[in-house]
Amino acid sequence: MSSPAEQFDQLVKEVFAPCYPVVARQIVEKTGIEQGLCLDIGCGSGFLGMAIAEASTMTVRMMDNDPEMLAICQCNVDYRHLDDRIQIQAGDVHKIPLADASVQLVVSRGSVFFWEDQVQAFREINRVLAPGGMACIGGGFGTVELKQQIDREMQRRDPEWSEHLRGKIGPGTPEKYRPILQAAGIKHFEIDHSPAGLWLVFERTEL
Repeated sequence: MSSPAEQFDQLVKEVFAPCYPVVARQIVEKTGIEQGLCLDIGCGSGFLGMAIAEASTMTVRMMDNDPEMLAICQCNVDYRHLDDRIQIQAGDVHKIPLADASVQLVVSRGSVFFWEDQVQAFREINRVLAPGGMACIGGGFGTVELKQQIDREMQRRDPEWSEHLRGKIGPGTPEKYRPILQAAGIKHFEIDHSPAGLWLVFERTEL
């Protein structure tokens, strides 16, 4: 029987894969950041980070706290021949193992909903951002059409999918992040909530 990490990777490949290149292009276009170091937090099997690498000239650091997931991620990176652009990093968002002001772009799709201390996590993200650096954190599908396509398949696989998703990016969820970001000391941020997803976008706040 396959492990949870293997099952997750298979689900991404079978259902979610089409959304990652679209999300990556949207992030690069929105931030205007195409060079330097990108940190993908809670990278899972690596599809967003790989898409960022392919949509830009950035080096990407894939970070996850699950060793098995990182091993799968490395296999996917090798398969896509991106090992010269992507580095694997074991680590936790609550204590990111990178130097202050060392990252130009921080991304994360789907992991924010599982962070135990979101205020501390956002403080850490702000700490590692370089001057002029930006973060895009949340959960999105790229376009409404892609979300509908994924919703149909996920609802077929899991009858509770719609309710599960509504609790994460549905109506009312954006406003809960405003006090969290403010408590983390992040002064300027945008909460981008649309039918295609929810993203928290912010620039580095000087400490």
